[in-house]
Amino acid sequence: MVAESVSHFKDALIVLGTAGVAIPLLKRIGINNILGFMLVGVILGPNILGGLALYWPPLSSLALTDEASVAALGELGVVFLLFLIGLELSPERLLTMKRLVFGLGVTQVVISMVAIMLAAKALGLDQRSAIVVGMALSLSSTAIVVQMFTSERRLGTQAGRTSFAVLLLQDLAIIPMLILVDIMGDPVGSDMMTSIGLAALKTAGAIAVIVAVGRFGLRPLLKLVSASNSPEIFMSAVLFIAIGTGALATSAGLSMSLGAFVAGLMLAETEYRRAIEAIIEPFKGLLLGLFFLLVGLGLDIHGILAEPIVILGVALGLIALKAAITYALARYFRVARHAALESAFLLGPCGEFAFVIIGAAAASNVVKPEDTNIALLVVTLTMFALPVIGKATRPVVDTLRKGAAVTALPQPSLSPGGEPQVIIAGYGRVGSLIASMLEEHNLTYLAIDTDVQVVSQHYGQGHKVFFGDAVDPVFLSKCGLATAKAIAVTMDNPVKAEEIVRIARQENPGIKIIARARDERHAMKLYLAGVTEAVPETIESSLQLGEALLVETGVPMGLAIASVHERRDGFRKLLGRPNRREAVSAARRKLRNRMPAKERNE
Repeated sequence: MVAESVSHFKDALIVLGTAGVAIPLLKRIGINNILGFMLVGVILGPNILGGLALYWPPLSSLALTDEASVAALGELGVVFLLFLIGLELSPERLLTMKRLVFGLGVTQVVISMVAIMLAAKALGLDQRSAIVVGMALSLSSTAIVVQMFTSERRLGTQAGRTSFAVLLLQDLAIIPMLILVDIMGDPVGSDMMTSIGLAALKTAGAIAVIVAVGRFGLRPLLKLVSASNSPEIFMSAVLFIAIGTGALATSAGLSMSLGAFVAGLMLAETEYRRAIEAIIEPFKGLLLGLFFLLVGLGLDIHGILAEPIVILGVALGLIALKAAITYALARYFRVARHAALESAFLLGPCGEFAFVIIGAAAASNVVKPEDTNIALLVVTLTMFALPVIGKATRPVVDTLRKGAAVTALPQPSLSPGGEPQVIIAGYGRVGSLIASMLEEHNLTYLAIDTDVQVVSQHYGQGHKVFFGDAVDPVFLSKCGLATAKAIAVTMDNPVKAEEIVRIARQENPGIKIIARARDERHAMKLYLAGVTEAVPETIESSLQLGEALLVETGVPMGLAIASVHERRDGFRKLLGRPNRREAVSAARRKLRNRMPAKERNE
């Protein structure tokens, strides 16, 4: 009896064990969450554990048995993902993307669908099968692509916005695609235009209902629920809204995720947005992991091995074809080259809704069984390859992005008389603060940084910040090192800071060099390199803290400041730089010793 009751929880234990144990272990060896869940799905599927269980039955206890229940929960993960994205966007921000959604999105779907359909016919598929395959394989994976961007906090980048716009249009395109499959599977025949018109009205009506409920009903509902001061009730209401709007969308022929997305948009401007995000996020992470687990379970290794050349050839050709179309169209719609390339790579593989379209076509006998099997294998294989493609192509995309940004950045060009009085090497928090102090006292400066985004942002605001590496002597000379009165080395890189100090001292022996030091040991190295003043972060923060503490405990301000200066001079002496008073006294003694004895005694 106990063993039977435990077996009911077997699938839940497998899922929790995957999320809580297997994924962290895989992450330690560099495998991200998405690919980790897929790999575990392959291991738990019929190809590995399922096959081994035939020879050793105890292994069957580690295999998932109720895949239908797991699939339903996995779909909820996609629903919660789109719900959270809606919360982040708001209707106003979505309207700013209309050119990408209805321009790039429509053309990408239509051209990809036609190209794949023609390729399918060339490979020997009949007209109806080619149309279904063209529609199904033209779609990309909303779940995987969006999760990849959100996990890296890059959905707001140009590549993220471009990819999401196309995926959003693809989600809308599912409706007419399913209608067309139903029409092709109708043996009696039906009026295509009438069916499409009725479906469009039904879709518009469902979205209108969700928008109306979101605008006028959800805020009062959440206000009523939050007044109960019960976290459990508030959580129940939030889950009801996310799943309920998805169910409403499904009843109109839309996907659950699209309905949840619209509901999220309606709640984006409410005061409950952050609380809703905090509730949904843990559910989304776990349930979305189930979806990726199912993708791994669906990878039929035996089917691929039966016709490896055909399957791999079709998969690679499909990705290349869709990527080329997406890249060309994205560039036409004035998307930057690096963003267009990344979007092309990520939208090349197929998506989860291909299973829905192919499944509906197979049930209506629109597609032959052998064509269905190959199409499903290609869909699963390309989805499995998607995280690998994203990781492998990221260095190329980053190189193009940095190159494009650097090319667009201005280079320092000094006119006669326009040389800066101070050079700032590093324009982070410390460097920008120094620059503002110099501006306050009307001292000219030129700042250098290797962070493209920092340079673009501050140069656009009118600050004299330029992109470049201060370790390069030629670049420093172009920045006016020979005539500058001082250079401030503020970067948090000890090795580079020491090198810049050496170069500056060599190129301009009389320049004042003030450098940020990480600690006392680093300060000693900077003094040996020729720095005029090294400021250790640890010592200065301790002195400021001590000064504030002395003043707050009743010590007069003057005595507190004098104590801090005394300590600072002591640290300078320990670090290899004598304090100013001792330096002046030593210089006077040296001058006095050179004077004649008679003048010395007067």
